[in-house]
Amino acid sequence: MTALRLAIGWLAVLAVKTLGPAFGLTPSPLVSALCLALLLAVIVWTAFGVVHEAEALAELLGDLLGTLVLTLSVVIIEVALVAAVMLGAEGAPTLGRDTMFAVQMIVLNGVVGLKLLIGGFRYREQTYNLQGATAYLTVLIPLTVFPLVLPNFTRSTADGTMTVTQAAAFSLMTIVLYGVFLILQTGRHRDHFQQPAGGQGQDLPPSAAAAAIEADHPSHDAAATPRRPHLPLDSGSDSGNGNGGGGGGGRRSRIVVHCVRLLASILVIVLLAKGMAQLLDQVIVALDAPAALGGVLIAAIVFTPEAITALRAANNNELQRAINLCLGAATSTVGLTVPAVLGIGLLTGQPAILGLPPTEMVLLAVTLLMSALTFSGSRTTMLGGATHLVVFFAYLVLIFSP
Repeated sequence: MTALRLAIGWLAVLAVKTLGPAFGLTPSPLVSALCLALLLAVIVWTAFGVVHEAEALAELLGDLLGTLVLTLSVVIIEVALVAAVMLGAEGAPTLGRDTMFAVQMIVLNGVVGLKLLIGGFRYREQTYNLQGATAYLTVLIPLTVFPLVLPNFTRSTADGTMTVTQAAAFSLMTIVLYGVFLILQTGRHRDHFQQPAGGQGQDLPPSAAAAAIEADHPSHDAAATPRRPHLPLDSGSDSGNGNGGGGGGGRRSRIVVHCVRLLASILVIVLLAKGMAQLLDQVIVALDAPAALGGVLIAAIVFTPEAITALRAANNNELQRAINLCLGAATSTVGLTVPAVLGIGLLTGQPAILGLPPTEMVLLAVTLLMSALTFSGSRTTMLGGATHLVVFFAYLVLIFSP
């Protein structure tokens, strides 16, 4: 399947390179829409390949590093798509803002709401590591508010843009803060982002927590146990090859293979981005659709495979992994997209409008506040999921009826 996926992806890249100049000459909106649908199907299918390879790496490196690889891969794809549209289509100064905002709404409300509903329906309550969720939100709030809200209230510019000094300063600040977070996440505070012992929260000792789960949910004890093993890279054994001391070399070779496939899949999407940008701009103009729809489409394309992975983890009672995927995606999106969008604006001279309109600022404030409340304890329920989904529905309505 991997070979077939890559073969079709690279054939699509060849077709785009050959027929790309004809995209701008397409006279019919229907033809443009059909071409866009085919291209998006290839991109989404290839994105599922990225998720597959990242999950394979998670089996070898452990959940935390595997989740980080997946999150960073997805955000790199998102940045490539945003950059392609910004550079290939004039009059898209708000695309970076719209995409970042769409990611926050889709991930923090849509995906989080669904996973809390699924997990709550099956297990009544789910537990996670409170310190990890708090760390994500601690970084996410300033990283989101500074680029998406603050430009509306500065006096240097009046249209939600930044001056050169502000753009350089905020880009540097974003990179440094996100870099510090990654260092702590993968180093000193690594245990904050792993499922607590016994799958329970920190407000009960492991023995009491296990007893409580057994009493409340005796039929889910097998499903409630996280299934993904944590295999250290430097271990000398390999359960997959049965060679004892030779397992370390076998694991390293498999890591290299999966990394090559991962990079090849990402490269396919990056190369297809320019053709997608041309067709997307034509379809939005032809249909007189809201400009924000482009950002929503990019966010949905990029994060659909990761969202499915998070929902699957919640269904398996691996809530910590689902949180790492969702909050990690929201954090890395801002941490990497803001410097990219501002950098493109500085290099090309194109204006990059980041400040959100008043309606979107209200939705963002409600989302961040609700996220802080939802992840303020060590257990989640269906009520939080239903509330997040209500906000997501309001966001969808306001796209078409602002």
